[in-house]
Amino acid sequence: MRVLFYGTPAFALPTLDALLAEHQVVAVITQPDKPAGRGRAVTPSPVKRRGLEAAVPVLQPPRLRDPGWPERLAEFRADVAVVAAFGQILPKAVLDVPARGSINVHGSLLPRYRGAAPIAWAIIRGETETGITTFQMDPGMDTGDMLLHEATPIGRDETVGELSARLAEIGARLLLRTLESIGSLPRIPQDHAQATLAPRLKKEDGWLRPTEPARDLVNRVRGCNPWPGAALITPAGRLLIWRATALPGAATAPPGTLLLRGEGPLAIATGEGLLLPIEVQPESRKAMPWQDFLRGARLRAGARVSEPTP
Repeated sequence: MRVLFYGTPAFALPTLDALLAEHQVVAVITQPDKPAGRGRAVTPSPVKRRGLEAAVPVLQPPRLRDPGWPERLAEFRADVAVVAAFGQILPKAVLDVPARGSINVHGSLLPRYRGAAPIAWAIIRGETETGITTFQMDPGMDTGDMLLHEATPIGRDETVGELSARLAEIGARLLLRTLESIGSLPRIPQDHAQATLAPRLKKEDGWLRPTEPARDLVNRVRGCNPWPGAALITPAGRLLIWRATALPGAATAPPGTLLLRGEGPLAIATGEGLLLPIEVQPESRKAMPWQDFLRGARLRAGARVSEPTP
């Protein structure tokens, strides 16, 4: 089929690659280039780079709601549009351009976790299973009729970056199956009463509150890796925690206190259990083991860490 492809981050690449191999991608639509990295250099999206490598026309509309875009997209005479983590809500006039409408590859088992960050919020909220849903798009936010879905367990220590990479591959396979049967697949309405939301992450979503249970803190660490990072304030400054584990046991000091654990490294008292950081990153430094940070910062039992503040 002739396909319009909408996508922006690395999550969308396996689906784009599958379409390039099995169908005719007539155009790639992606977000405008944006500053990235420490140098804030203007950088093309992963999808733009792949589209240019494949010699496919690439369009970068700042707003698809602006006049003229439905007409411009119609010039490609697409049979169907495929959307994978594009980053804009498509208006009805754009969704209806292809003869068979627009299909979304979404990183959750709908209707749960509608929104821009379904994979991160599934981890943060302690889910043990997630998946991919393909659905026929309508003007709402991830509200269209479902077509196919595939579930997968979430690893106990899996980060959002690791899970996103797995789900991206599942999404590519599921999208090809969806297109193979697009004329005969039943369209299953979503149960809107069961819907939950997964809004775009903010830096504040990575702030760790030591009063919460250790397992919840670990889930937030996993769900904020690689962005925005889970943060604490220590006597040595702001600290990002990239990996951590929860330990059983009753804390013998207020939440946020560094505690001795026999011969093991210091752990952090929480509202329930202990939090043991594994990999951390001080400000303006590279990531390092927790023990190395403690040694360099000269932190001892009894020192306190706390939630960041605005």
